[in-house]
Amino acid sequence: MNKFQLLFSLSILFIVSCNIDDKKQDFVAINGFSDKANLQLNLFFEKHKSTQGRKIAVFDGDGTVMGQTPHYLADECMYQYAKEDTAWNTEIIDTITKLSNVSLPYVQFRVKYIAGKSLQFYRDLGEKTFNKYYKHKIFQPVKQLISILKENDFEVWIVTASPEGMYQQFLSKEFNIPITNIIGVKSVIKNGIITDKMVHPIPQDEGKMEAIETFIQDKPLLVAGNSRGDKEMIEFSSELKIIVNPDEHIAEGQEQSIANYAKKEKWLIIKIDDTPDINFPSISSQKFGIRLNKTRKHK
Repeated sequence: MNKFQLLFSLSILFIVSCNIDDKKQDFVAINGFSDKANLQLNLFFEKHKSTQGRKIAVFDGDGTVMGQTPHYLADECMYQYAKEDTAWNTEIIDTITKLSNVSLPYVQFRVKYIAGKSLQFYRDLGEKTFNKYYKHKIFQPVKQLISILKENDFEVWIVTASPEGMYQQFLSKEFNIPITNIIGVKSVIKNGIITDKMVHPIPQDEGKMEAIETFIQDKPLLVAGNSRGDKEMIEFSSELKIIVNPDEHIAEGQEQSIANYAKKEKWLIIKIDDTPDINFPSISSQKFGIRLNKTRKHK
């Protein structure tokens, strides 16, 4: 091969590699997102084509990457197990049903309830509930967004106030992200067994932001959540702030709804249908009196 042929071959390889890179970086409009949302996402990806270093995206779990009606998976899974094994940690069940299921003590008790079981048992239990009742409730537009983020070399993390062990296995498989990239309420694991010794910070409210700083240890470029409990971590994003199905209700102690706050702060608002199935067992509400989550049906 002469010098000209070598240069020509190298040029072709360079062009092909550039085309591959360009194709890899292309943003495809996400079906189910508004034109405004897709435009904003396209600009975001264009801006970060050449960004060096860690590119981090963080998502909440229930209500953000998957549906939460009529009940959180964590509750339905826990109360299903409590119904089947009535002798297991009954004192915790008696205590927890008297609390708000979005309160800090409640989310800790959900993990303490399973103390004494193996981590693998808990992971399998969560996946069983997911496959039976929640698999079709994955928000497909958000799943597509996560795929595009990964194609563009973003680290994708899920930070949830639900039990870490219960959610890790099925979320890792569903979104093809490392199992350790799912951060939830956790306790110390000893010899593969869950203990009741909590690991801080607890990822609830401002604890979600603290969990990002403690476990991810860098500032994300994108954060997505769905509720008042995600406010602090969404605001921690250095750039794109996304909220899914924000609530118009003004919570106790608040001056405005999270929906109005998101509009004022110019967050990217996403709306996705989240409706309960007619044949859903609803053990949480029917047997244990846990409130129903709001149905989301958009025109």
